[in-house]
Amino acid sequence: MRALVWDGTAARVTERAPPSITAGMAVVEVRCAGICNTDLEITKGYMDFRGTLGHEFVGEVVEGPAAWRGRRVVGEINFACGRCDACARGLGRHCPTRTVMGIAGADGALAERVAVPVANLHAVDDRVDDEEAVFTEPLAAAFEILEQVRVAPGTSALVFGDGKLGLLIAQVLHQAGARVLAVGKHEEKLALLRARGIATELVRAAALASADVGGGAPPQGAWAGEPAELVVEATGTAEGFMRAVRATRPRGTLVLKSTVAGLSSVHLAELVIHEITVVGSRCGLFEPALRALAARTVDVRSLVSARLPLERAEEALRAAAAPGALKVLVTR
Repeated sequence: MRALVWDGTAARVTERAPPSITAGMAVVEVRCAGICNTDLEITKGYMDFRGTLGHEFVGEVVEGPAAWRGRRVVGEINFACGRCDACARGLGRHCPTRTVMGIAGADGALAERVAVPVANLHAVDDRVDDEEAVFTEPLAAAFEILEQVRVAPGTSALVFGDGKLGLLIAQVLHQAGARVLAVGKHEEKLALLRARGIATELVRAAALASADVGGGAPPQGAWAGEPAELVVEATGTAEGFMRAVRATRPRGTLVLKSTVAGLSSVHLAELVIHEITVVGSRCGLFEPALRALAARTVDVRSLVSARLPLERAEEALRAAAAPGALKVLVTR
């Protein structure tokens, strides 16, 4: 089968043996897959991964238990052991021996077929088409914030970053009743949020990247608006942490969503002085995302910027890395 394989130096569409499965696994024929910022970070050295890229997908089960064969599905990306303490507490996403599809120890979905634990499969509602269903995994990551942080109606929330995840997070928080201000550097992306009644702030790229890690006054051009009770850092950069700290109200909560290969300088004094709670946030439960997609309470279709077939997946990866790109889809 064809697959987009990262060998540590380059990502190439190559021929690979199709996945073979053991008990408890299924093979999914991929109908549509999305390229995520994490995929791009892997090509910069994140997680030191080697293998087939991709973890956002929708497809049809072609091998596995009879009850699943022929069904259209999405799949959670953390392959847990199911036996450890973390798994017993319902935290298979944090299983210490887990592998992660297309990220750590398990081949991904930018391929004709992918192997997935049956326990990770979720059937897709007929009201949700393939190009919507492929957003289930990143949308679940946005909903994870609501699992971790209490967002009461009227909570002031700043979302830094107008990439795919930032746009989803802003919608989810808005839907939860927060007073959201989305901060980004692309007018056309922020316009998608304003169309849904979400306030936005356009800033220069230099301002989003700037951060004074020495603990002095904020640099010229950095965020100078009102601090918020809840701040989400989703710029996908290593430089945005201190700006997000300074945008967080004393005793507020800072949620970190960016996964980057680079290192970030961290000045911890401000976290202590202002008693800020820092929350790392990663994968989420699929059920809230699937409900939102079926109910059309979150817009994902306007986030698609390109569609390319699997044989052009190398080109798709480059397109996803282009400045201003939104979701690039790879189709069969």
